[in-house]
Amino acid sequence: MRILVTGGAGYIGSATARRLSAAGHQVVVLDHLGRGHPAAVAGLRLVVGDCRDGGIVEGLLRDERIEAVVHFAAHKSVEESVADPGAYFDNNVGGTLAVLRGMAAASVRRFVFSSSCAVYGLPDRLPVGETAALRPMNPYGESKLLAERLLPWFDAANGIRFAALRYFNAAGAAADGSAGEDWRDAANLIPIVLGVAAGRRDALTINGTDLPTPDGSAIRDYIHVDDLAEAHLKALETIDRLDTSLTVNVGTGRGASVLDIVEAVRRITGRPIPTIAGPPRPGDPPAVWADTRLAETALGWRAAASLDDIVASAWAWHQRHPDGYGPLASATPSAGLTEPPS
Repeated sequence: MRILVTGGAGYIGSATARRLSAAGHQVVVLDHLGRGHPAAVAGLRLVVGDCRDGGIVEGLLRDERIEAVVHFAAHKSVEESVADPGAYFDNNVGGTLAVLRGMAAASVRRFVFSSSCAVYGLPDRLPVGETAALRPMNPYGESKLLAERLLPWFDAANGIRFAALRYFNAAGAAADGSAGEDWRDAANLIPIVLGVAAGRRDALTINGTDLPTPDGSAIRDYIHVDDLAEAHLKALETIDRLDTSLTVNVGTGRGASVLDIVEAVRRITGRPIPTIAGPPRPGDPPAVWADTRLAETALGWRAAASLDDIVASAWAWHQRHPDGYGPLASATPSAGLTEPPS
């Protein structure tokens, strides 16, 4: 298929774009490069622009004869969303709406949506399944839930079959060392802890040390970014083959605490990790991890990488790329074509 990947120069988007290309699909990436990196999608077609611009989206869909869209373009920081909820609703909901409207106008009928476990908020029971109550605790989660709620209406009106993937905490780097998460623009735990191991940070602040969890620190489900990319490929194949829509958790089914991550990084890097106790982050649930049974039955997919695999691959990437991908691109969106870097 000819596939448009929005936000495809970002961390998860670029991993998925590369996996789709490796599977034989023709990939076009749309990214405004506010937080994305052209080098992450070297060799793929990259269009510089904002997915909220309906003219750019519809034009690309028609001109490139796109048959499916995989939509990543979104802001993703819980803390940032609490401080500036308007920006999150504008970007995450507005961008999804613009893409769906463009798809409807261009008669594109397959859509894979990057959703989040943040739609669940504080679950009543763990692991959390797809039928759990949807009670986001922060504007980021609410923005993802509002975007999800658009999908069945466009399915009913325009026949846009969708897979909404509620995934958990992506981490790790490509097995061949070619790509990873640039830690200068990362707000996720594992690159931050590795930054301490590398001497780029003095200490790790643990946000919450007396939470209602076994060791008092927050628990999350960490999934290797390559496993997550594979799940997107499986989701696209499933909705295409079955002509159906679905909503699926994508995680490992195992929870790891902040202190578990710290110990894994200490063990794998052999470096000390000084820690400082800090207050819990506003809008953050103490523990979330996935019930993955539906992903296994509906997609034929299961995460393969262990926590040690994730940490080791990320550490290898950071050691080889101490400055990540180089300077971040300008955050000012601009329309046009960018040739893949040589």
